[in-house]
Amino acid sequence: MVSNFRQTEILDQARRDGRVTVDGLARQFDVTVQTIRRDLAELAETGKLERVHGGAVIPSGVINIVYEERRRLNAKGKAALARACAERVPDGASVFMNIGTTTEAVARELLDRDNLLVVTNNINIANILSANRGCEIVLAGGQLRHSDGGLVGGFTAELVRHFKFDIAILGCSALDGDGDLLDFDAQEILVSQTAIARARQVFVAADHSKLDRNAPVTICSLADVTALFTDVALPPDLATRARDWGTEVVIGTPPDTRAATVHRLHDPG
Repeated sequence: MVSNFRQTEILDQARRDGRVTVDGLARQFDVTVQTIRRDLAELAETGKLERVHGGAVIPSGVINIVYEERRRLNAKGKAALARACAERVPDGASVFMNIGTTTEAVARELLDRDNLLVVTNNINIANILSANRGCEIVLAGGQLRHSDGGLVGGFTAELVRHFKFDIAILGCSALDGDGDLLDFDAQEILVSQTAIARARQVFVAADHSKLDRNAPVTICSLADVTALFTDVALPPDLATRARDWGTEVVIGTPPDTRAATVHRLHDPG
């Protein structure tokens, strides 16, 4: 009974934060690390968690996490990086925003902006921004993906191709150690890649849980990105790659802190 209760709490925490650590759970529940490892092993055996070094994450692979589940993952971290990203979007900008719960969080932070033009293939973003009377919204039509309200495919990409954006704001399903942004649906990636080609600046909004996940299809490299907005510092090797590519990394701060900590990982010279 105690184990079942503890495992339920562990699973809830993983869904909320994106990952859990063995040492952190051992302190939280005042049990040995061996006990926590057994809990994580049992949760992994049932497919509820995926073991990673030092802890566990919500499982991924070739099938994406259910959209409502993704909304709950690391909600505080997403809100922090979304605020930092939105602060870089000026009034009067033309913006593309793709499918994702993190880009939806950015949309909520844009509700007070004036004279925006937002093109999106995300019905949820269109609904969020409809509350902003100062925002013109273009919904890029195409094939509706019922699981998340996304519009994908060639028709969607063709509409996006007609615009020239000041900023493309993109989410992704995973960010690997090579600096590649990854996703699951090739039709969705076609739309995002079209937006990248038609944007003056490319912002990526991705919380730290994306570093522990995997997906089969590449959107682009961080080398193609103007700025990455995230909630924790990147691993050293990836931070070095970002610096070498001239990609800015912005770490959003908690909701009670207004400023964002900015790490400009490029050579000013």
